[in-house]
Amino acid sequence: MNQVAENWKDYECIDTGNGEKLERWKDIILRRPDPQVIWPIHKEDQLWKQPHAHYHRSKSGGGSWEYKKKFKDSWVIEYKDLRFKVSPTGFKHTGLFPEQAANWDFMMDKIKNADKEIRVLNLFAYTGGATMACASAGATEVVHVDASKGMVNWAKENMQLSHLEDHKIRFIVDDVLKFVQREKRRGRTYHAIIMDPPSYGRGPNGEIWKIEEQLYPLISACLEILDDDPLFFLVNSYTTGFPATVLYNLLNATVAEKHKNGYIEAGEIGLPITRSNTILPCGIYGRWVKK
Repeated sequence: MNQVAENWKDYECIDTGNGEKLERWKDIILRRPDPQVIWPIHKEDQLWKQPHAHYHRSKSGGGSWEYKKKFKDSWVIEYKDLRFKVSPTGFKHTGLFPEQAANWDFMMDKIKNADKEIRVLNLFAYTGGATMACASAGATEVVHVDASKGMVNWAKENMQLSHLEDHKIRFIVDDVLKFVQREKRRGRTYHAIIMDPPSYGRGPNGEIWKIEEQLYPLISACLEILDDDPLFFLVNSYTTGFPATVLYNLLNATVAEKHKNGYIEAGEIGLPITRSNTILPCGIYGRWVKK
């Protein structure tokens, strides 16, 4: 089951080609690399040639922005009732993955229609798109965990922009597995768990994360703090190279094995490309959902 984030107004994937994508972030046009784009540009017109900024990869690793037009260092875009700060970073990212709106819609729908209070745990939570979606949908509590203090501070800005200060959101800078293990010792549980793990990363104290070695142990540890009557368990991944079936199999061997009152969905997640009327693949997801 594939998902497409097609409800944006402030974001648009205009075109793709030659390993790049041309995007509109409200009024700002950015040209960025995308490894999934192995087809040519159909027509390199003025938008392609003169975006506000163009990110160039370096042969030695990393890269840098070439600024062609003046614009602010950061600006705000909206998705439904949510507002997020966008700012080009040195790693080509902007602080938001717009394809995740498809997951946000799913989470918001499930939480709004739940007949009880819902506690949510968001791991590898980045700048908090899913955190804000769950909080705005009425989650009783959202716990936001990320190893980067800078990303957690960015998420706090997004909370203020979305006017969610009066919602119970806990921001935690920590290694996700260590936090989950401590939550088990505390006896805390969650009705919904979300994670968006990288292929490789480091925790705040140098802890090494390798997805192929540690995703199964992390999901297994999360089972220990999943409520006896859970709402959903969602895993999203962009950089792995795994097919979606891998996430399906992982969830089938863990969450579905323990909780028989649900079903598993897995597939690609993507963005509509305006000019070609096709879909840009942006990773995979797998989720266990209560029936």
